[in-house]
Amino acid sequence: MDSVSLLRFDINKLKSSYRAKVSQSFFKTGKGQYGEGDIFIGLTVPQCRMLSKKYLDLSKSEVGKILKSKIHEERLIALLILVEKFSKGDNKKRKEIFDFYLKNIKYINNWDLVDLSADKIVGAYLLDKDKNILLKLVLSKNIWERRISVISTFNFIKNGKFDWTLKISKILLNDGHDLIQKAVGWMLREVGKKSIAVEKTFLNKYYRKMPRTMLRYAIERFSEKERQKYLKGVV
Repeated sequence: MDSVSLLRFDINKLKSSYRAKVSQSFFKTGKGQYGEGDIFIGLTVPQCRMLSKKYLDLSKSEVGKILKSKIHEERLIALLILVEKFSKGDNKKRKEIFDFYLKNIKYINNWDLVDLSADKIVGAYLLDKDKNILLKLVLSKNIWERRISVISTFNFIKNGKFDWTLKISKILLNDGHDLIQKAVGWMLREVGKKSIAVEKTFLNKYYRKMPRTMLRYAIERFSEKERQKYLKGVV
């Protein structure tokens, strides 16, 4: 039995019809919803992490095979393997994984897949490099590419660099999808954890233009009094 078959054998031993049903609902897989057609078999994230560590030695072609799977958890395991390989890799390996990630970006097609990989691969690779690929992603019609663009900047935030988060947040101010609004609000909140002055300067300029969901996420850590001022537009 080859490595991919062994991995799938281990996956099937852990599947749960109950958890699968819950996930199908939670990740909005119904007709017309953002995760339409996605298939879950009921593994938890810790189980996926465990399997990604067990099968860390899968080749690039083998990782590609499971990344293209119709099963959500298989795609997640593939991404977790890539994240781990990236963290342990030299510059050449990191570039190879970054390029592979972007080449297969259409398979990174739900918010958890984005959130568990984008800043750790795309953001980490671009930290000290030209970041204009993020402008291409943020202007995409594909929601997941837009989410990758903003979540990737989480890595920059962790390193005390906020310009690209603010630049992308400004572009996405009028985005109509709540998953983008939540992502932008979350990243602005993370900026605030590093520099509340930077976050408030941005909010004071743009909060009246923000969708309420985005604003609520951004001001979540503010005092109740401050939150109400922003929500009522009296800052």
